[in-house]
Amino acid sequence: MKIHHIAIICSEYETSKKFYTEILGLKILREVYRKERDSWKLDLGIGDHYVIELFSFPNPPKRPSQPESCGLRHLAFLVENVEEKRYELIEKGLVCEEIRIDEFTDKKFFFTQDPDQLPLEFYEN
Repeated sequence: MKIHHIAIICSEYETSKKFYTEILGLKILREVYRKERDSWKLDLGIGDHYVIELFSFPNPPKRPSQPESCGLRHLAFLVENVEEKRYELIEKGLVCEEIRIDEFTDKKFFFTQDPDQLPLEFYEN
């Protein structure tokens, strides 16, 4: 029917929490600490639409995240204005690639990374 949410395991919970809420502007819908797992679970939304579960676990293994590594390639966020979003993220200290044009849709997009080098795409509406 549709994708319900995306789950991300981060290496440093507070760093990733700040990134996804203060830098990207996602809204905290729920935050719980699961003592038996020594794990935080943070439910994040765009408005009230639930989109990301951010998890922390003790000593998670590293995952290769080169753009062409096997597995999840990137997360893409739809934005109204690619230039404004890129400028906003650069002002907040992120390194953003140059804006490109999708050869099939003629829409603008660019990439940046989260604190664990997960590739994030911002795509024009």
